[in-house]
Amino acid sequence: MKKKIAIAMGGYSSEYRISINSGNIVYKHLNRDLYEPYRVHILKGEWFVVTEDDTPYPINKSNFTVKINDKVIEFDCVFNTIHGTPGENGLLQAYLELIGIPQTSCDYYQSALTFNKRDLISVLRPFGVLAATNYYLNKEDEINTKEIVDKVGLPCFVKANRAGSSFGVTKVKTEEELIPAAKTAFTEDDEAIIESFLDGTEVSVGVITYKGEIMALPVTEIVPEGEFFDYAAKYLGKSQEITPARISEENTKKVQDIAIMIYKKLKMKGFSRSEFIFHDGEPHFIEMNTNPGISQASILPQQAEKAGISLKDLFGSAIEAALKR
Repeated sequence: MKKKIAIAMGGYSSEYRISINSGNIVYKHLNRDLYEPYRVHILKGEWFVVTEDDTPYPINKSNFTVKINDKVIEFDCVFNTIHGTPGENGLLQAYLELIGIPQTSCDYYQSALTFNKRDLISVLRPFGVLAATNYYLNKEDEINTKEIVDKVGLPCFVKANRAGSSFGVTKVKTEEELIPAAKTAFTEDDEAIIESFLDGTEVSVGVITYKGEIMALPVTEIVPEGEFFDYAAKYLGKSQEITPARISEENTKKVQDIAIMIYKKLKMKGFSRSEFIFHDGEPHFIEMNTNPGISQASILPQQAEKAGISLKDLFGSAIEAALKR
């Protein structure tokens, strides 16, 4: 019997279109000899399955089933490709755990923790993970620009705390730019994190559980055309993504070992992609994505290809791991 796989895509954040691209890549590459895939759009106000003729069929949220042509479909597993809420902050994971359906991403606590940049950095520091100097700001706080500059210096980055890395991010070069940058961050979340600028080589490290083994994928060096790895750099081709990265074998192993250590310490599952900057010769942690993009332009599929792993095998391994939990 083929396993019925719901590919969850969309979400409620500004990155929902990228998530749909990722979900469609999974749908395209899943092994049809083993799996019967369904595209499930999870959007604000409506959840539905889209069939081959683009007909939407509503999901029953009480048990995550769908009725198509008088037949009720029960899913064996959910392939989670949602970026942002509710698929990358723990909400979908908790819901699916409650109703007893396995899913391919990490568990709900790890998802919520890694989605919160401030909390994640705080948890990782005791393990010796280096990070930028940071300053926390909430929407209701009075913004003391002098205090911020004294703490993190200029230039600095102002980011939405609980959002992806593509929206709500501003590189600030003057004190006067801090308040407008904070307002931009608060369009995505009511919490912000302000980080000191780290000059150095930015790299991305994918860590996955593949055929039962935790492994780091080849490291990617990120060279954005603009001043940082923003939406245009990630999704519109405005960057060079060089795999393997142009760093020494020693630094490659160092950053891969740190990424694997973080994955293990947090008891992660599924795919992850962690970003680092080599500053003063040492990798400094930026953030972790637990549902990284897997569209054709995305970094993790590029890394898997360099490792000799096909998308069919990559996605199939994630499903089999989820089914065994």
